[in-house]
Order: sequence, then C-alpha cells, then structure tokens
Amino acid sequence: MSTPTIAVTGATGQLGRIVVRLLRERHPDQPVIALVRDPAKAQDLAALGAQVRLFDYDQPETLAPALAGVDKLLLISGNAVGERARQHGAVIAAAKAAGVGLIAYTSVLRAAETPLAIAAEHKATEAILSEAGVPYVLLRHGWYCENYVFRIVAAVESGTLVTCAGDGRISAATRQDYAEAAVAILTAPEPQAGKVYELAGSTSFTFADLAADAARLSGKPVAFVNLPKAEFEEALVKIGTPPFVAGLIAKSDHGAAEGGLLEEGGTLERLIGHPTTPMRSVIAAALA
Repeated sequence: MSTPTIAVTGATGQLGRIVVRLLRERHPDQPVIALVRDPAKAQDLAALGAQVRLFDYDQPETLAPALAGVDKLLLISGNAVGERARQHGAVIAAAKAAGVGLIAYTSVLRAAETPLAIAAEHKATEAILSEAGVPYVLLRHGWYCENYVFRIVAAVESGTLVTCAGDGRISAATRQDYAEAAVAILTAPEPQAGKVYELAGSTSFTFADLAADAARLSGKPVAFVNLPKAEFEEALVKIGTPPFVAGLIAKSDHGAAEGGLLEEGGTLERLIGHPTTPMRSVIAAALA
C-alpha cells in the first residue's frame, strides 16, 4: 500500500509549523501538505519537503482543491473566536467531498463536560464531525504552557502574579508535546477513527506554584494574588488589556478554578513516549 498523504491546516501557525517539521524529520518518506492562508510565509516548510497549498477557512473556494489527494487531515482549530464553528464546518464539508479518509481535530480537554467557556465552539465542531458521517479522531488539548509565559514575564517585572484561578490545578503541556502527539496519531499503523484522546501535561501546577517558580528563577519577589473573577477582569482592563482579551483570560483562569484544566490520565505522555515538558522548564527558558 502507498504511504497516505497527510495535510495540516494552519501550517504556518505555532502548532501547525511544529507538526509539519516533525512529520518531515521523523517520517521523511511521508507525503505532507502544508495548508496555509499565505504561501509566501511557508517557504521554510517547502524547504523541508512539504507541498504548500493555499487554504483559507474564510475562502471556501480554496478548500476543496487544496484537499485533493489527501488521505488524513489534521484540522487545527482556528483562532477567530466566534467564527470557528462556521469555519471548521466548511473545512469538514470540503474534506468529506474530497474523500479524505480521516480528520483529526484539535478540540479542548473534556469538551463534553468542561466548564471552560471556550468549549462551545469545540463542542459544536465535534457535533459537525459526528453529523457529517466522516471518519474522525479527537485530539482534545489541555492548556499550552506557552499561554502563561507573557504573564509570568510581566509578573516578574511588576512583582505580582494576579489571577482568579485560586488553587485550581493546571495540567499544561507545550506545543511541541501536543505536536508530537498529533504526529504519533496521524502516523499510527492502527485505525484511529472513533478514538478520543484527552491530552494534557504529565504534571500539574497552581498559580501559586507559578509565582514561586518565577521568583526563584528570576531572583525577584513575585507575590501570588487571587481576586474574584469580575475584579480580576476589571484589573486586566485597567492595565491596558483589551476588554475582549481580558474576558478570555479571566474565563480561562476561572475555568481552572473549577477544575477544567486538570487531567491526570497520562494519555499524552504515553502517546509521545516521554513525560511532557515541565512548566518550570518553560519559565526558566522564558526568563533566561
């Protein structure tokens, strides 16, 4: 049998670029298609041997042609909050029409019951996949370690790390870890259709842990401050955070307080064959 062709959406994004690179490095005989909005930004991927195709969630006419000959599609969720279900639905319809044999979708941790506010669009996309009758596998991601880097750097400068997460624990992993899992699933010899992977970091931490690690690694005092959600969101706006972004941050931190970002099943570690990158290592690299 011929080696299946794998396509990756959002291939010039932070996660997609890593997935394409890993596919080319670890499976050099694997045909890989990088689906991108701007091919000019994918020259590095073309240099690795990936075929680059124009693919814009908001330009439906680009979708079907770009999926010709694709056997497996990694559908990386878009970043246009509020528009993602519509965008993903267009991609799924085009993939079905093109005869794609498997869609792997990057959803959110425990999408069916999570308290996280961002889950609505992921749940909607999972429903679209189910109703479309296409073979699919769900890669439900926990939080990215990188999501906290800018806040930790700012906390070292200000001397306080403010949140509304309380003592909620967070099982975060790096984009590299999640990308390795995607590659493992996309290249697995056994069928993946119908599987659901709850993916999260090998270890967990609280915001108090983040403040303590930031202080230790920077040599500067960093106090942990917990506020009610509304006060925290208001504080973010007062320091210049756009209201929409402040709302997203407050909602995600509040979701952590409700247990939405804790997952201790160890699925990600087993998939990639090693423990995920500790948050402490990410902080050390950011402050170096």
